[in-house]
Amino acid sequence: MSPDQTQAAFLAQYGFDQQLFAGWRAAVAAGKLSRAGNAVTSPLLPPPRGALAELPRHDSQACRDLQRRGDAAIAAGQLGIVVLNGGMATRFGGVVKGVVEVLGKDRSFLGLVAEDIRRAQRETGGRIALFLMNSFATDELTKAHLRQHDDFGLEPGQVHHFTQFVSLRMAPDGAVFELPSGEVSPYGPGHGDFAAAFRRSCLRQFLAQGGRHLLVRNVDNVGARSSALLLGHHLQSGAEVTVELAPKRPEDVGGAPYLLDGRLQLVEQLRYPPGFDHRIVPVFNTNTFTFAAAALDRDFELGWYYVEKEVEGKKAVQVERLIGEMTAHLRCNWLQVSRTGRDNRFLPVKTPEDLAAGRAEIAAMYGPGPQV
Repeated sequence: MSPDQTQAAFLAQYGFDQQLFAGWRAAVAAGKLSRAGNAVTSPLLPPPRGALAELPRHDSQACRDLQRRGDAAIAAGQLGIVVLNGGMATRFGGVVKGVVEVLGKDRSFLGLVAEDIRRAQRETGGRIALFLMNSFATDELTKAHLRQHDDFGLEPGQVHHFTQFVSLRMAPDGAVFELPSGEVSPYGPGHGDFAAAFRRSCLRQFLAQGGRHLLVRNVDNVGARSSALLLGHHLQSGAEVTVELAPKRPEDVGGAPYLLDGRLQLVEQLRYPPGFDHRIVPVFNTNTFTFAAAALDRDFELGWYYVEKEVEGKKAVQVERLIGEMTAHLRCNWLQVSRTGRDNRFLPVKTPEDLAAGRAEIAAMYGPGPQV
């Protein structure tokens, strides 16, 4: 097989859309797809009073009722967990983040996910399916990591892998970006791939086996554990998606819920217009969602956004879509969660420095070691 044939086979394997890419190239060249073009053109307004919910007190009857409802759903095998494990494996020095040891040997990011699942299963007697959305850059090493650790004690057939799509970086003039070696530069076009990729590969089987709800989380947010209480709140709301929102700190950047064109929805930072004051909303998006699985069996028209990266000393352009934009199409339950103490649901680990700083808190959250 020639190099061109090998490249074509690789791109086809991960769902490369040649027609879509050609359209992007033309739009970038014409300036129609640009950083400025990402910005919303309608006003961004804060959520109306009462739009953001909070969990009831732990000692309340309401809390106990939600807990029982969530426990029953997990016991019935209705919950699945999707870990967004894609991307380009760059922030940990080229190492796939999911396989990085967090709390010593055998307790990687993915190992902690499995620990959390086993805990929830012990508490409820249910079975939770685990789905890993990998990218071409993380797929092989992730699968090898799970094989090496015997799926961290999960049962055969309990862990499922699927992949996000692939595209090619462009130069700022719309030409195909080339590395100094002359090779093209592929990338994964964002966690907005989730709905389409999961529907293509896993959704129908999950539904057929009694799955009803999906907790979707980033691999590096160690706070986003399975929770019968959270699931109960989602069920009580009757929403198609529950969006977890954390209190915003002065140093935080990221998307948040805004009223845009009359609908409350997540709007990410790259879409803010120049000079916009994001402090008008005191919470922000944790990228943790609970979806009604049946609501994913449809096409979602998500936007494509212009992003600039530096790749081997050169400016490159990639086009990405955002999972949070699904909130513009689904009935939403907006839930404020804690980011401190035992109930912390937002503890992201983006860099080795974050891991060193947060290791003690992570150890307190997960306890002394795995129980198989």
